[in-house]
Amino acid sequence: MADSLPSLYIRQARILMPTGDFLVGDVEIRDRQIVQVAPQLPVADSQTANSREIDGHGLTLLPGVIDPQVHFREPGLEYKEDLFTASCACAKGGVTSFLEMPNTKPLTTTQAALDDKLRRASEKCLVNYGFFMGATAEALPDLLEANPTPGIKIFMGSMHGALLVDQDEALERIFSKGKRLIAVHAEDQARIRQRREQFAGITDPAIHSQIQDNQAALQATQLALKLSKKYQRRLHILHMSTAEEADLLRQDKPAWVTAEVTPQHLVLNTSAYETIGTLAQMNPPLRSPHDNEVLWQALRDGVIDFIATDHAPHTLEEKAKGYPNTPSGMPGVETSLPVMLTQAMQGRCTVAQVSNWMSTAVAKAYGIPNKGKIAPGYDADLVLVDLDTYRPVKREDLMTKCGWSPFEGWELTGFPVVTIVGGQVVYDHGQLNTDVRGQALTFTQ
Repeated sequence: MADSLPSLYIRQARILMPTGDFLVGDVEIRDRQIVQVAPQLPVADSQTANSREIDGHGLTLLPGVIDPQVHFREPGLEYKEDLFTASCACAKGGVTSFLEMPNTKPLTTTQAALDDKLRRASEKCLVNYGFFMGATAEALPDLLEANPTPGIKIFMGSMHGALLVDQDEALERIFSKGKRLIAVHAEDQARIRQRREQFAGITDPAIHSQIQDNQAALQATQLALKLSKKYQRRLHILHMSTAEEADLLRQDKPAWVTAEVTPQHLVLNTSAYETIGTLAQMNPPLRSPHDNEVLWQALRDGVIDFIATDHAPHTLEEKAKGYPNTPSGMPGVETSLPVMLTQAMQGRCTVAQVSNWMSTAVAKAYGIPNKGKIAPGYDADLVLVDLDTYRPVKREDLMTKCGWSPFEGWELTGFPVVTIVGGQVVYDHGQLNTDVRGQALTFTQ
């Protein structure tokens, strides 16, 4: 199939080069890969008439976003989202690859469950995909053997059932065996339980940020870091949310440790409860404006390595149940790139930094070959964005099955105009090509 794909030329876009500089020029794509990048490439001759051209004038070409933490709900919870609807949302948001988490039904704790997800994705996903293995207290054998996977996910808190691993002995057992990357949801479950009792009966959703407070996050991150250092184990800290954790890593971050932050934890804070109520409820919770600022600085300084959305959709009906009966989580793959590019246009960072945090650094951290740069030999996973036009996020425009966004009404720029996956145009000026299928990601570490 690959050699039958038409060649693709992107003409006169503002191209983000691997150096971080921009070049106004052309890109030639053939057989799923970038072949040439130059100020001007010749018009395709008659021998390559089977080609397509995309006008990039006035648009910025970036590597496709790799979202390294999503919850796409299939199998078992497809009423919230499924791999098809989620990957449509990805394509619209410029996300060309994703890494999905194991808390589906059944849980992704065996090779068979992983194989089932890979099969489903090959049939349904418009973009590229990878799936984490979930750790349980029993530390099942497939945790070390199952492939392909970016790593092991440990829920140290904010979870119930088999995926909650909150006992030191069980954590030690997982960290001490094998070499596979461990990604942690770092919240201290014992502290959360105690504070849940302390604040029982309060129905204001803002209390969520006090129950699962900064200290709960810090204690779990301290423990994960301690175990990582003890066993020299590759550790990734998911959705870091607090100033205290950022300060800890600034002082003590071994070379084999990485961390991420979500756009929500950068641009939303506890004031969001007043405007959007339980739609602002997520784990770990939104924090203070001070936490926003410290996280931003840590990201700019490289203490935090990259960005993930933690896309975790729930229906509006579920979100309307009233705290504490409401589920935590919010969608994000459609808005993450425009949210971050809008911040760049406002001077919080540069466009090149956003692209590094949302693509290049992710590929490097997870050992995903040939992704995250616009250069010959790299996979043609690309997004053309418009940095001149601002428009509001509207509920009716969203592709995610849950049908809402915490950023509804925000005026953003940098929306994708064209998204390309493996050399195939999957999103073009508002239209999805649902015939495109992504591929399973590979991981070299």
